[in-house]
Amino acid sequence: MDTDHLTDIWSRVFGTQPAPSLWLVIVTAVLALGAVVPHTAWRLARNAITIAHEGGHGLIALLTGRRLDGIRLHSDTSGLTVSRGKPTGLGMVLTAAAGYIAPSLLGLAGAALLAAGHITALLWGATALLLALLVMIRNAYGVLTVVLTGAAFVLVSWLTTADVQAAFAYVVVWFLLLGGVRPPFELMGKRRRGGAVDSDPDQLARLTHVPAALWLGLFHVVTLCSLIGGGRWLLGL
Repeated sequence: MDTDHLTDIWSRVFGTQPAPSLWLVIVTAVLALGAVVPHTAWRLARNAITIAHEGGHGLIALLTGRRLDGIRLHSDTSGLTVSRGKPTGLGMVLTAAAGYIAPSLLGLAGAALLAAGHITALLWGATALLLALLVMIRNAYGVLTVVLTGAAFVLVSWLTTADVQAAFAYVVVWFLLLGGVRPPFELMGKRRRGGAVDSDPDQLARLTHVPAALWLGLFHVVTLCSLIGGGRWLLGL
């Protein structure tokens, strides 16, 4: 591969692209909202949020020095991340806390990239993260889900026009921001009905002696603030 070709790839990935029109940004927000609010659509779309949720657990586990044994994604949109290490301490707390806020924080980071005009970098970066996650998946449904999601990013990145890439990137980021808000509310409803007795907030309560309700409140704050901040960036406010 010659130097000019490498330079062209570098420029394509890390260069900036023109910002889409405001109407396209609003349309993509409406499309993402349509995948989050209706129950039927959400049952399917929530798989993508689970990928980000479990990926958040896995990433923080690795960053805090824990050994990541594997990640499983299930057809009911639940997931499980297994890591080894000290059963208490800051690393375990951060790992347990990462899941529910990971989709929103990824969406916030994506909004920052799009606001700076790095549409291609976002698409390629997401593909790289999915590829890294695929290595740690330990069940067939999880592999299928991640492969299909990654394939969508690859196909859009290589085979579509700049306008389609921009629309796809904005839909993805809006979906992470909006979709990240719903799971904490769902968990709150399950807890009120006496379910989800071993959820992430319950594990955090045992680790820190801070009530699970406060951890759940923190998840609400992070996800809602990410939506507000990321939405402002996407809308250019």
